[in-house]
Amino acid sequence: MGAKSYTKSAVQLRPDPRFNDLVLSKFINCVMERGQKATAQRIIYDALDIIAQKLSKETDPNAPKEPLAVFQMAVDKVKPFVEVRSKRIGGANYQVPLPVKPKRQQSLAFRWIIDAARGDKGRPMAARLADELYNAAKGEGKAMGVRDQTHRMAEANKAFAHFA
Repeated sequence: MGAKSYTKSAVQLRPDPRFNDLVLSKFINCVMERGQKATAQRIIYDALDIIAQKLSKETDPNAPKEPLAVFQMAVDKVKPFVEVRSKRIGGANYQVPLPVKPKRQQSLAFRWIIDAARGDKGRPMAARLADELYNAAKGEGKAMGVRDQTHRMAEANKAFAHFA
């Protein structure tokens, strides 16, 4: 009764069908609930279409031209560089600031963006997600607030960095 062991190459992530992007495909999987991948794809693509409409009205010359560029910029801006981890040392718990590995940076950014979009109620998920991605790309929004809060916590506890 041996358990099957899966290696990393056993299940390959395929790029998404419309933009052929691996990061967007991973984001679609994070948005997906109860195995409904087609619904998650429709939500993401509708959100990117809404972002494309916003970009067509954009007057800033430095603004990105493609919705996929807005998505990538939003994820890059939301990624945290440091986070606090609780460590027990000598009977006391300390919040120790530690650097975040790239894979965890991406997963935290995805989680914060999706949670911020799901937190709003009363509008379609595609519209909420489009707003959150667009705001995050500009350095605003709830997901950016969570990132800034995480960085502030790490800054406040940098006295305990020597415990890392």
